[in-house]
Amino acid sequence: MNMKVCIAEKPSVARDIAEVIGAKERKDGYYEGNGFQVTWTFGHFCTLKEPHDYYEQWKFWRLEDLPMIPPSFGIKLIENNGVQKQFQVIEKLVQQCEEVINCGDAGQEGELIQRWVLLKAKCTAPIKRLWISSLTTEAIKEGFQNLKPAEQYNNLYAAGSARAIGDWLLGMNATRLFTKKFATGKVVLSIGRVQTPTLAMIVQRQKEINAFVSEDYWELKTIYRETEFTATIDRLKSQEKAAKGLAYLKEHPFEITSFEKKDGKEGNPRLFDLTSLQVEANKKFAFTADDTLKYIQNLYEKKLVTYPRVDTTYLSEDLHPKIAGILQDMTPYSALTAPILAQPIPKLKTVFDDKKVTDHHAIIPTGMHPGGLPLEEKRIYDLVARRFIAAFYPECKISNTTVLGKVGQVPFKASGKQILEPGWKEVYANDVKEKKEGEEEEKILPIFEPGESGPHTPRIHQGKTTPPKAFTEATLLRAMETAGKQVDDEEMRELLKDNGIGRPSTRANIIETLFKRKYIEKRKKNIYATQTGIDLIDTIQSELLKSAELTGQWERKLRLIEKGEYASETFKEELIQMVVDLTKEVKTAQYKTITIAPEAPPEPEKPVKEKAKRAPKQPVSPEELNCPKCKQHPLKKGNSAWGCSNFNQCGFKVPFEVAGKKLSDKQFSDLVTKGKTGKIKGLQIPGAGEKDGKLVLQADFNVGIE
Repeated sequence: MNMKVCIAEKPSVARDIAEVIGAKERKDGYYEGNGFQVTWTFGHFCTLKEPHDYYEQWKFWRLEDLPMIPPSFGIKLIENNGVQKQFQVIEKLVQQCEEVINCGDAGQEGELIQRWVLLKAKCTAPIKRLWISSLTTEAIKEGFQNLKPAEQYNNLYAAGSARAIGDWLLGMNATRLFTKKFATGKVVLSIGRVQTPTLAMIVQRQKEINAFVSEDYWELKTIYRETEFTATIDRLKSQEKAAKGLAYLKEHPFEITSFEKKDGKEGNPRLFDLTSLQVEANKKFAFTADDTLKYIQNLYEKKLVTYPRVDTTYLSEDLHPKIAGILQDMTPYSALTAPILAQPIPKLKTVFDDKKVTDHHAIIPTGMHPGGLPLEEKRIYDLVARRFIAAFYPECKISNTTVLGKVGQVPFKASGKQILEPGWKEVYANDVKEKKEGEEEEKILPIFEPGESGPHTPRIHQGKTTPPKAFTEATLLRAMETAGKQVDDEEMRELLKDNGIGRPSTRANIIETLFKRKYIEKRKKNIYATQTGIDLIDTIQSELLKSAELTGQWERKLRLIEKGEYASETFKEELIQMVVDLTKEVKTAQYKTITIAPEAPPEPEKPVKEKAKRAPKQPVSPEELNCPKCKQHPLKKGNSAWGCSNFNQCGFKVPFEVAGKKLSDKQFSDLVTKGKTGKIKGLQIPGAGEKDGKLVLQADFNVGIE
C-alpha cells in the first residue's frame, strides 16, 4: 500500500489537513484518500518513564536511593484508554506506509510529541516535516508543496528532549530530596527547574512588601500662572521642615529660569509575541496567562491568527508583499486600514527583520473574517488585529515641555506633554482605557519666558511612601521573560529573551501549577506567596534552585542546542553533576526542618525562626545523619556498632563501646557531625590506664583519643 501517513497534533487540525489534501473518507481514527492517510494525536501520547519503571526500589521515596540517575532515559505511552487505542491506529498505519509526514505543531513541544510517538511506533519509513505558521487552506497547500526533510529539525527535537530530561532529573530528585529531608506528614515539597525560581521571585517580593514600613513625607509645591510646579529638592522628612520651607517660599516671588520645548515621537507598539499578548490581556481584561493562551490557540485553530506559541515580535521579510492583502481582507477594520492601504506598505525595520525571526514570526491576523466568536476570543482577536494595524501607522508625534523656576534658592520644575499628530494612537481612539490614559498624560503648558517672575501660591503636599508593588500575572510574565531583571526598553528585552526562564508556551502552565500547589494565591489582580510558599523557599538553601539568573542560563543553553551550537549530551552531564552535588549538599545539611502545613499556618513567622535558632542544641538521632565517609548513605544501627547503610562498599563503622565507655546517641552524633565528642571521663587507654579525654574522628575515619 503506497500511502503517505500524515500525523497532526489534534483531530480538528487533522480534519483541516485532510480536507485540503483530498483525504475525504473517514475511517476509524484516520481519514483516507488521494494517496494519503491523515491521523492524529491529542497532545502528549508519550512521557518519560517514571522512576519505578527503571528499578522497583525507586517506587519508594528513600533518601538513600537519591540521586536517581537512569543509565539511559526511556519513554512510555501514557496510561489512558483513548491514547492507547489511537496509538494502535498510528502504529498500524506507520508500519505499512511508504512515507510519514510529521504535521505536529511547528514548535519544540510539537516536535517532541511527534518524534516520541514515531519512536514508540518503531517507525522505519522516511519522515518529512510540514512546517506552517497558520492553518488557512493557502498555508496548508503551500506547506505541502514545500515539505522539509525531518533531519532539518533534529536540533529542535534534541532541545525538547534535553529539556524534558533536565526537568525530570531535577524535578524527580529535588522533590524527593526536599520532601524526605524537610517535610513532615504527607506533605510533598514540589521543586522544579522553572517553578522554584519563579516562586522565589514572588517570595522575595512578598518579603519586601512585608518588611516595608510606610513613612510620611512632605513636598513643596506652588502654582504660578495656573501651572503647578514641584520643588526638586529631596523630600522633607518632617512637618517642621516643611512649615519652615513654606514660610520661606511666601517671602520670595516665583522666577522662571528655563523654558524648553522639544519635539519627539512615540514609537509604534511592537507586534505581539505570546508573552506580550498575555501581558496586555491581563492588564486590559484581567485574563490569566493560561486563559489567554487557550483563547489565542482557539483563534489559531479557527484559522484567524498565525501560530501563537512564539517569542519574537518581528515578521520575516518575505511576508512584506502579503501585508496589504491581509489588511484588505480585514473588512471589519476597513475604516482603520484605509489610510495605510492608500499608499505602499513601508518595509519598517521595527516590523521586518529576518535575523529576529527563528522558526516563526510574531502573531498576526490571517485576514480571514472572524464571525460568531465568544466574547473572550473576540477581545483577544481585537488586540491582535489593532496591534497589527497600528504597526503600519505613522509614528505618534509629541512635544515635551520642561519648565524650570525658582523661589529664592529653592528650585522648581513642571513638565507637560502635547500630542501634535496622534499617528498610531488613532487605532485606539475609541478605546476608553487608552483614551483616559492619554488624556491624563497630555498637559499643555503656557509659554513662559526665562527671567519672568511674579506672585505664586505655595502649599505643602503631604504623602506616604508606598511599598513595592505585588506581582500581577502581567508583571510576573515580564519578570520570567527577563529572568527577574526590570526592563522596560523593547530592544533590551529582545536581547534578554534567550535567558528568560521557561518558554512562552509553558510560563502560563508554571504559574497555574504554583496556584494549584497552593504556593501562591491571587487577591484581585495581585499575586501573593502563601505561608507554604514562603516556608518552602526558606527551606531551600541552594541558590542554584532559586536563582532566576541561573535557570535563565540553562534556558540559553537549550536555545543553543536548538541552533545546533551546544551538545545536548553536555547539557545532560552538567545537570546530572548538579543533581549529584545538590543531593550531597542537602543530605549532609544540618539546618532545622521546617514543618510545612498543607495550608498556610495561622502562627506568625517569628516562633518558627526562634525554633530554628534553638535547633542545633536538640539531640540528633544518629539515624538522621548521613555517613561522614561516603556522604551518600544514612547511618544504620547494627548489633554491636553504628555503620554506613552501604557498609559493604563504604566500610565505615564505630562500635557502641569505645575505650571501655558506651557512647550515648549525643556523643556519637557529635563525633560524626563535629568530628569530636565533648570531654568523657575515665577512658581506658591500653598501657596507660584511665584518663579523661575526647574521642575524635581521624582522617582515615577511625576513632582516636585526644
